[in-house]
Amino acid sequence: MSNQNNFISMRSVSGNPLSGTAIIPGDKSISHRSLILGALSIGCTEIEGLLEGEDVLDTAEAMRSFGAHVVKHDNGNWYVDGVGVGGFAEPKKIIDCGNSGTGVRLILGAMATSPITATFSGDSSLTKRPMGRVINPLKQFGTQFYGRSGARLPLTSVGAKDPTPICFSMPIASAQVKSAILLAGLNAPGQTVVVEKELTRDHTERMLKGFGATIDIQDSKDGRRIVLDGYPELKSQLISVPRDPSSAAFPICAALITEGSDVLVPNIALNPTRAGLFKTLEEMGANIKYINRKSEGGEPVADLRVRFSALRGVEVPPDRAASMIDEYPILSVVASFAEGKTTMLGVKELRVKESDRIDAMARGLTDSGVNVEQEDDTLSVYGKGPLGVPGGADCVTFLDHRVAMSFLCLGLATKNPITIDDYSPVTTSFPNFKDLITNLGGQLEEL
Repeated sequence: MSNQNNFISMRSVSGNPLSGTAIIPGDKSISHRSLILGALSIGCTEIEGLLEGEDVLDTAEAMRSFGAHVVKHDNGNWYVDGVGVGGFAEPKKIIDCGNSGTGVRLILGAMATSPITATFSGDSSLTKRPMGRVINPLKQFGTQFYGRSGARLPLTSVGAKDPTPICFSMPIASAQVKSAILLAGLNAPGQTVVVEKELTRDHTERMLKGFGATIDIQDSKDGRRIVLDGYPELKSQLISVPRDPSSAAFPICAALITEGSDVLVPNIALNPTRAGLFKTLEEMGANIKYINRKSEGGEPVADLRVRFSALRGVEVPPDRAASMIDEYPILSVVASFAEGKTTMLGVKELRVKESDRIDAMARGLTDSGVNVEQEDDTLSVYGKGPLGVPGGADCVTFLDHRVAMSFLCLGLATKNPITIDDYSPVTTSFPNFKDLITNLGGQLEEL
C-alpha cells in the first residue's frame, strides 16, 4: 500500500514534441484476474508481463494470505501455485487492498462462497468508496458482511458455508460487480447467472474459459446472459498480459495535443469492451494508425502510431461509458484542445471512483482557463483549439492516479506550466509514467 502522506508535488512544462516508442506496463485488469484465477486453480500458473504497480502487488499479497504461493522469478515472470476452487485458507491478518477498488471487489467475490472470515481495508481513498454494489449481490449467496456505515471499508466478510447460486440482473454497468459474482459462483452448486443490459469489459469471462470453467454467454431479450457452472477444476495457465489501454491513453493523448509529436505505442490490448476512447478520439479527428494487429492471450492487440492532430469537439454517447470509464479524465484534457464543445454523457460512475473525477477535472481545467460545465451525469468541455489552453494552474489530484496523470499531460501542451499537488498515487497503476514521458521528450519536474 502506498504511503499517501508522502506528497510529491510535480510540474509539467510544454515546449518539446513527444517522439519515440512508449512501452506501456501490463494491463491492470488482466493482472488482477491472473493472480486471483491462478490462486483458484490447480497447479502453477505462470504470468508474463504482470503489471507491478502497487494495486496489483496488493492483490498478490492477498492471494498469499489466502494460502496461494505467489513469487516473482529471476526471468521477470510471476508464478502462482493455486489452492483450487474452494481451497482458500482463512487469512491471519487484515487484507490491505491499498488504493484498488478492482482488487478488493474481485477478492470479496473470490472468497464469498468459502467458509472463512476475512477483514479488508485500504488507503484513505479506498475507505471512502462504496462497496454496497458488490456486497448486496454477494449476500444472496449467503455471505455476511460487517463494516462501516455506507458499506465502506474496513469490512469483514464471513463466507457462505452452504452457498446458494444466484441469478442476478445488473442494475448498473460494472465489470467489477459482474466479476465478483462470477468468482463467487465458482464455489457454489448448480449455475450462477448474471444478466447485463449494457456490455462491460469481459476479461473475467474470457479468462474463466481459458482456465477451464464452463461458461455460456448468450444474448437474450433482457440483455447479455452469462451462465457459469459451479465447482469447476480450474487448470493452471501460461498467461501473457497485454499492455494496458487505460495506461496507454496518457502518452497517446499527450501526443495528440502536443505540437509536432509522433509516438509509437506497441502491443496495446484492443478488447472491444475497452476501446471506447480510441473510437472517440477517431471521431474527434485524431491521427491514429493501427499496425501489426494480432491476438495475444485471447485478446486482440495492435501497435498504435499517434501524431499531433487538429481535433474537433464531439458528443460521447452514454452507452459508450462502460468501455472507457477510466479514460474520461484524459479525454477531458484532449477536449480542451479541440475546436468546439465536447459533451460526455452518462458518466456519473466517475463520481464514485478514487475521487469524484468529474468535479476534480472540472476544477483543474477551469483553473487552467478552460470553460467546463458539469451535471450529475454529464461533463462538457468547451475546447480552445490547438495550443490554445493558458494553463498555469495548481491542480489538486484528490489521491487519484488518473487525475494526476491527466493534469501532467495537460501541462505538456499548455502555454504555462501545470503543477499537481501529489504524484505519489501514480505508483498504484503506472510506476514508470514519469520516466516514460521524459524519455519521449516531455518535461516533468519534481518539486
